[in-house]
Amino acid sequence: MRFVALAAIVAALTASSALAATPTLNGTVGPGFTITLKQGSAKVSKLKAGSYKFVISDKSSIHNFHLKGPGIDKKTSVGGTGTTTWTVKLKAGKYTYVCDPHASFMKGSFTVS
Repeated sequence: MRFVALAAIVAALTASSALAATPTLNGTVGPGFTITLKQGSAKVSKLKAGSYKFVISDKSSIHNFHLKGPGIDKKTSVGGTGTTTWTVKLKAGKYTYVCDPHASFMKGSFTVS
């Protein structure tokens, strides 16, 4: 009987851990004059409040990826390239992402509710 109860507890904890996995968003800037933020293959336009893992792929030394919104101001460096990962807790509001040197045309946004 104890084994069955223990097995049920382990199964419940495993299921809740799987449900609590932090969603991943993929941001890409460059190599051309493009900047994107996707969840899977879909462009991010609306998200629910909560924690997200941002995996940013900066593919050009003339660009950066700058995320701004309520309580958030994170960016990669202009001049640098590579992959950067941030875990961020998003609150309700509007968020923008831009390449600072080319902000007039390399930009995007999404809302969190």
